[in-house]
Amino acid sequence: MAKKENLKFQTEVNQLLQLMIHSLYSNKEIFLRELISNANDACDKLRFAAVADDSLNEGDKELRIEIEHDSEANTVTIRDNGIGMTRSEVVENIGTIAKSGTKEFLSKLSGDEAKDSQMIGQFGVGFYSSFIVADKVTLITRKAGKKTGVKWESNGEGEFTIEDVKKDKKGTEVILHLKEEEKDFANEFRLKSIIKKYADHIPVPIYMLETKEVESEGDDKDDENKEKATITEWVQVNRAKALWTLPKSEISKDDYKEFYKTVSNDWNDPLIWSHNQVEGKYEYTSLLYIPKKAPFDLWEPDAAHGLKLYVQRTFIMDDSKNLLPRYLRFVKGIIDSNDLPLNVSREILQSNKVIESIKRASTKKILTLLKRMSNSNAEQYHEFWGEFGNVMKEGVQEDFANKEELSKLLRFASTHNDDDKQTVTFEDYVARMIPEQENIYYITADSYNTAKNSPHLEVFKKKGIEVLLLTDRIDEWLVNGLTEFDGKKLKSVAKGDLDKLDSDKDKKDVKKAQEDNKEIIEKMEKILGDKVEKIKVSNRLTDSAACIVLNEQDMALYMQQLMKQAGQEMPSSKPTLEINIEHPIFKKLSSEKDDDKFADWTSLTFEQALLAEGGQLEDPSGFVKRMNKLML
Repeated sequence: MAKKENLKFQTEVNQLLQLMIHSLYSNKEIFLRELISNANDACDKLRFAAVADDSLNEGDKELRIEIEHDSEANTVTIRDNGIGMTRSEVVENIGTIAKSGTKEFLSKLSGDEAKDSQMIGQFGVGFYSSFIVADKVTLITRKAGKKTGVKWESNGEGEFTIEDVKKDKKGTEVILHLKEEEKDFANEFRLKSIIKKYADHIPVPIYMLETKEVESEGDDKDDENKEKATITEWVQVNRAKALWTLPKSEISKDDYKEFYKTVSNDWNDPLIWSHNQVEGKYEYTSLLYIPKKAPFDLWEPDAAHGLKLYVQRTFIMDDSKNLLPRYLRFVKGIIDSNDLPLNVSREILQSNKVIESIKRASTKKILTLLKRMSNSNAEQYHEFWGEFGNVMKEGVQEDFANKEELSKLLRFASTHNDDDKQTVTFEDYVARMIPEQENIYYITADSYNTAKNSPHLEVFKKKGIEVLLLTDRIDEWLVNGLTEFDGKKLKSVAKGDLDKLDSDKDKKDVKKAQEDNKEIIEKMEKILGDKVEKIKVSNRLTDSAACIVLNEQDMALYMQQLMKQAGQEMPSSKPTLEINIEHPIFKKLSSEKDDDKFADWTSLTFEQALLAEGGQLEDPSGFVKRMNKLML
């Protein structure tokens, strides 16, 4: 056997332990929920591994969790006969940051004790919550199929010991040596109430020792004189029946909510859920939840996400990404299939007809659930959209089959309202279109204020035409994949021509103005050179001096800047500069006889238009000098 070692915790883990010991006290009982959840996972993993190798059961197929308390020794013990851990796995999973979200958890702390403690499970740091109530934790474990066990022990003060020990049974045992002020947790009634609250529907049975008096057997027939005997036996505390297998009539809202917390490691209640038992060509059960809050790793490309997959109530794998499209990665829950083999692998899942059928149907269920919510509870849907609107927009490009349904779930800010709330639907917009309007107009920008104050909106305000204000980074990508709605084309007010808004008279007036100002426009084009493709008299400006107009296929200027900053090569393109010939600046240009001042006014006009569009100046100091020179 390997000798006993004294090792130090990784820095982030040590920080977390100090936090647990000294700060997070708002809901101390979460330690038991987290340790039971870990034990349940260990049993699930053994059940799956034993499908391929029955010897791992070691003759003990009845998976169970046992919880003991000793009020004299002031200890609580949580024991399972699941998969167990090796020495290296103990060090990796407990002693270092490993796969947990420890570092991310620390970075997200707000200083609000109640809110911070609620994030413990969500960030995969549940084991460490033991130190909220214990001043020493002992863990004894043996991996199924291995001969040697491991003992880990720590008082949470920066170090831990680890040594090989003899352990007869597979699985893991966690012994909490309670702090003096937490000794009320070594109480049978307290422990049972916590188990019923958080773990009633965990499919693995949870047992506690129960002492009771029974009548002893004998010849004495006199009931009053019969002797009483005291016996202690293991009694199951939780229901231990998979919630999703029960009839809906037997499941309360609170049952659904508590099961969600178990399956998602989220402390909040879910926003909404859908429980379905499907029969037909394929038989399966789905229990799908939409969270209230976005997980911290929603936008991390390598983050674990997906549903738990079961086959005939046997746990197969966590985070099965093949059961829903990526844009629905925030959905939590389980799928339990009767048609898949128990030895199904992640590779098989990628091309399995049963999985494809489940994926299509589950996606429809979620979209239908969201549609129903949007129609019946606008406030609740607005709450959902605030958390998951951006990720839903990914679906327009990813999920062609459901593009129409997805487009009806989208929400935007618009010039119809006076705030930045994204509440306007395409259907709302179409219903408000003026009779001669053919397109759905929008503008993309890097902020709401930039969008609503854009010079491009001036002619639309004048004509009473609504414009959608798209200010999320993903919106530029969204409109590339969604080109029309209900037969109406989506049209950017900042790209290409707006001829369809003009009457024949307007077009003639613009053409005449272009000819009348040909000489000054050519002079301006010569000064700006390859910065612009051309300069033209604007039909879209009423108040501003000028604006930048991009080609139909060009990306918005602010997005071009972001792409360049990310190291992406951007194709070269030159915008059009549109000028308002009625503006005082153009009047000044027209009468300016000094060539240097004319050049300064021309450059300044272009640079102001560029800034208003969210672009960046190539020479900011030159802009400031020109501005000061002309002002003085």
